[in-house]
Amino acid sequence: MVISSIDLKDGRVVQLKNGKDLVLQRDDADELISEFDLYGEVAVIDLDAALGHVDKKGNTVNTALLKSLLRKGNVRTGGGVRSVKRARELISLGAEKVIIGSSAWKADAKSGEDFLNTEFLDELVNAIGKQRIIISVDAINGNIAVKGWTETLSIPLVEAAKAAEKYCSELLFTCVEKEGCMGGTDVTLVKSLREAVSCRVVAAGGVSSVEEIQALEKIGCDVQLGMALYTGKVSLKDSFISCLNWEKTEGMIPVIAQGVHGEVLMTGYANKEAFEKTFDSKKLTFWSRTRNVLWTKGETSGHFLEVKKLRADCDRDAVLATVIPHGGVCHTGSYTCFGSDPDEKSSLERLYDVIEQRFANPKPGSYTATLDAKRVREKIEEESEELCEASGKDEVTWEAADLLYFVSVLMYKEGVAWKDVLDELDRRHKEK
Repeated sequence: MVISSIDLKDGRVVQLKNGKDLVLQRDDADELISEFDLYGEVAVIDLDAALGHVDKKGNTVNTALLKSLLRKGNVRTGGGVRSVKRARELISLGAEKVIIGSSAWKADAKSGEDFLNTEFLDELVNAIGKQRIIISVDAINGNIAVKGWTETLSIPLVEAAKAAEKYCSELLFTCVEKEGCMGGTDVTLVKSLREAVSCRVVAAGGVSSVEEIQALEKIGCDVQLGMALYTGKVSLKDSFISCLNWEKTEGMIPVIAQGVHGEVLMTGYANKEAFEKTFDSKKLTFWSRTRNVLWTKGETSGHFLEVKKLRADCDRDAVLATVIPHGGVCHTGSYTCFGSDPDEKSSLERLYDVIEQRFANPKPGSYTATLDAKRVREKIEEESEELCEASGKDEVTWEAADLLYFVSVLMYKEGVAWKDVLDELDRRHKEK
């Protein structure tokens, strides 16, 4: 599958040729990550950090933008990660994985020697876990490139990859001399890398066609793509569809629809035409095996499923669709095909959504709509005291529910979502 790349330099999104020459720049990082996340993982790379353009605190001109992007999708990040502290911070801010480049290698390393920076890598594995680590095995003329690709080490790619695999869940290989040229990557080198290691391999640098992406997928490699996306030479929609395992599934891929809060809603089957319509309309579309026709969920009832993102499983023979349901999902009227309740199950997110609706469209007699900032703070103080005085399961449950309701109202008024709170708790957990 394709991992879309957002490279940051001087506070802007850029694409460079051979890691040096500026080819294009733009200022729409938020729009890009929203688009890219629909199709798969996103890599956000701080090029200034990779080149050592950092202040005393380790920040660059891109730091604020980088931080804002880390929780807006399934994001991995890299560029100048030179300390365990920095790696842990990026994970705590929302990065799913951290890409380690120059710091993985000893500065004066040579082939046949102990060229890995094992002290740093051991500490890193202990701090964030092997599964969160990606090591870059970028190469120029077959040798490892470091320091923003400005220097090369006398370490052959395959030799380096075999040693690095012990410390990571995947390897990112960029063929630097092909980067940004859109003339195809070095497939022979990628194949030799794939055959040498057992972990996940992501190839980058020069890939410029859906056919090449499909060929790399067949040998077990994912692709990180930049220039070909920004110039329109490669379509993410076509890439996603072409990478699915159509032979194994005989032309029909099972699709599981899941709500944004995690509840499984329904399943169906999709052919290539159905996926194309899903991506074009942003409404989940299937192929009816009984009627032998294409159908978009909700085309008659109006209860459509708004698609937020699609993810293929590891075998590429099933797809998980994250959706926002507009009305009951099941034909019986139930919220999900796996239950009989006509409404979504209660959750903090659902409570928040109801509060938002009450303020946006007040109903006659709505208590929520009468709450101003002063009154809701008074109620939080009151309910907190009552919760502290409560005893027994029933009393504590009742008072806790009251308190959570008023806290949710205050959060809404201050523009804070429950996701923001949970993200902050996640950050605190991961930074320790």
